[in-house]
Amino acid sequence: MARPHLHPQSGHAFRPLSRKTAAHRQAALFEDSLIPREDAHISVTRHVPALVVGGGISGLVCALALRKAGIEAQLVEASARPGGVINSVTRDGFLLELGPQSFSGTAQLHQLCEDLGISDQVVLAPPRTPRYILIDGELRSVPLSAPALFMSSLINGATKWALVLDILGKSTPPDGDESVASFVRRKFSAQLLDRLVGPFVSGIYAGDPERLSVRSAFPQLYEAEKVSGSIVRGMLRLAKTKKAPRGQSTLQTFRDGNQTLASAISRKLGAALLTETSLTGIVKRSDGSFAAHLDANGRQESVTAQSLVVTTPTEVTGKLLVSLDSQFESLMGSVEYAPVAVVSLGYRKKDVSHSLDGFGFLVPRSAGLRILGSVWNSSLFPGRAPDGQALLTTFVGGATDPAVTNLKLEELANLAHREISPVLLIKSNPAFSHVTIWPRALPQYNLSHGDRLARIENLRAQFPGMWLAGNYLRGPSIGSCVEQALTVADEVRHWLAQ
Repeated sequence: MARPHLHPQSGHAFRPLSRKTAAHRQAALFEDSLIPREDAHISVTRHVPALVVGGGISGLVCALALRKAGIEAQLVEASARPGGVINSVTRDGFLLELGPQSFSGTAQLHQLCEDLGISDQVVLAPPRTPRYILIDGELRSVPLSAPALFMSSLINGATKWALVLDILGKSTPPDGDESVASFVRRKFSAQLLDRLVGPFVSGIYAGDPERLSVRSAFPQLYEAEKVSGSIVRGMLRLAKTKKAPRGQSTLQTFRDGNQTLASAISRKLGAALLTETSLTGIVKRSDGSFAAHLDANGRQESVTAQSLVVTTPTEVTGKLLVSLDSQFESLMGSVEYAPVAVVSLGYRKKDVSHSLDGFGFLVPRSAGLRILGSVWNSSLFPGRAPDGQALLTTFVGGATDPAVTNLKLEELANLAHREISPVLLIKSNPAFSHVTIWPRALPQYNLSHGDRLARIENLRAQFPGMWLAGNYLRGPSIGSCVEQALTVADEVRHWLAQ
């Protein structure tokens, strides 16, 4: 088997796995840095209207929106490379996504790409691309419409009858928080949970449906039942009340990978983005502004800001804001994350007997495998693999099997190859492999997450001029983060104008 490229990820949001691998990782990140190191130490303006902390997609979009509105926002990022989990790299002719593999289009993302001049670089996945579920060792096509679901043998008659009862009947959600698993069993069946909902949850959150809150993770489903007593009728009703189009929701990426978006924003920000610059302390001043202490790669600096937007992961945010109120650390620290290993494997097409015609497949936990699913990158988008090769990205770990990410990196590559080979009829070892571990990949919207966020918001409101943004608030997808970042930027603009 080809020796894998081993790149555990860390930076502002993630724990290093070891001193040795961290050193290798930093070298790789510097190779892809968007801003020359000498430019990363430009002195921070003594006073700025807005200071944005954290250079993931939320911070990048928020800072860009503020500057577009004429507000001189300064963005600081602790690592050498902005973009957070969005990271595209090329290795041996393969274009890899080390984090999100693609994204669904939204109106806000479409406008953002227009503003950045990168709309012509967007590539769409083939429409109606088949998705598969592994059932009894075989790949079964996932129905993409309600009629197709009723005609499918993927679910039994009892589950289909439960769907009919939802359309015709009426139910009331429980008063307390309810897990996704309890919701699906109560409304439909354990079979639907196992074969469709559970794998779907793994694909979005890498989560455990027994612990994920339906109110927090899938609020539309909760609201649909609450307002209409039916999921189907409620979803149709909610769709009619939407005020603005969501844009083209087709699965998409960029010709040179998702990193294109982060790189374009970074270039637009220019000197307003400082990398290798950490916020080490924050104080609320008597005049209402914030005094921030920065470490610019060993050089201590200070800046005052009328407004502060913190977009770092929860464990970082809690530590940054503990000087304002100790409750920030305990509340933020209680948000759980799921670890995920991203295993990219390259094969000669002639060694893969499956047609690979589709998006990829998800794996129910009842299948007894440790992989969560696999994306067929080279089938979805052009330029992902050299001619005659196929690129497959497999995900391992998640909330239901966190311990597997503690395996040695080469063991993870072997595990992924071993488990996808009989499914896809692969006849040889991969010609290429690359393993990336995210110890804190995705925040878990578990039971009581909504209550926790309400307490965080009440605490934040005690510090006028400060906002929070990130993938733990309104959804982990790129589109959700962009939408929330734009909302925060608009709130900051109105606040500064008062």
